Amino acid sequence: MSGHSKWAQIKRKKAVNDKARGKLFTRLLREITVAARQGGGDPDGNARLRLAVQTARDNNMPQDNIQRAMKKATGESAAANFEEITYEAYGPGGVALLIDAVTDNRNRTGGEVRHALTKHDGRMGETGSVAWVFETKGIIWIAKDKADEETIMEVALEAGAEDVSDDGEGFEVVCPVGDFESVRRAISEANIESESAAIQKIPRNIVRVEGDEARRVIRLMEALEDLDDVQSVSANFDIPGDILQEN
Repeated sequence: MSGHSKWAQIKRKKAVNDKARGKLFTRLLREITVAARQGGGDPDGNARLRLAVQTARDNNMPQDNIQRAMKKATGESAAANFEEITYEAYGPGGVALLIDAVTDNRNRTGGEVRHALTKHDGRMGETGSVAWVFETKGIIWIAKDKADEETIMEVALEAGAEDVSDDGEGFEVVCPVGDFESVRRAISEANIESESAAIQKIPRNIVRVEGDEARRVIRLMEALEDLDDVQSVSANFDIPGDILQEN
């Protein structure tokens, strides 16, 4: 079980409320804005924007919100000058953290990230100290009541997936970034509903943390992801099942 899967399981268990939904919409709108600014406002010719728009639709974001974000990015209306920043850090137990943010104020975001790390027994790392731990992959997660493992494996592997694993609650399909769209499309065309699909950074190696140390890692992850400018946090931890059940 990969560390990012453990964290994904914890997040799926969290109650979905209006505050969480609002934060998700903010992150999705920022991703749409950055994707459109970098690759143009036409989803057909911009794979990153196409994924961002589809993810927003999958999460029931109003089409008007999506269109406004793209217009801001392409200069059709006033827009904040967002930029992407990745912070490398360590958490309790030597857990590696890769923190991706989109911000219009680099100093504010850096200060907030450092504060969260310090408060929860983490620390900032040097450039290059953590990035090598992770590789970028396409991740598609399917609940067990949507399809059986054999069917998912047949469809996904034929479309270019590298692996299909059972995480206890569902099936995680892992594929190269270049095959992500074809794998996702093949799964959809097979009438298999996925709960989530995204490009993520996953760990090459895992750090085992237990007891209170594991709980402190989880609290740090939650504090970082609760920051408005943070889009995602990747980590390489594994934790005992009983602590996973606590969350």
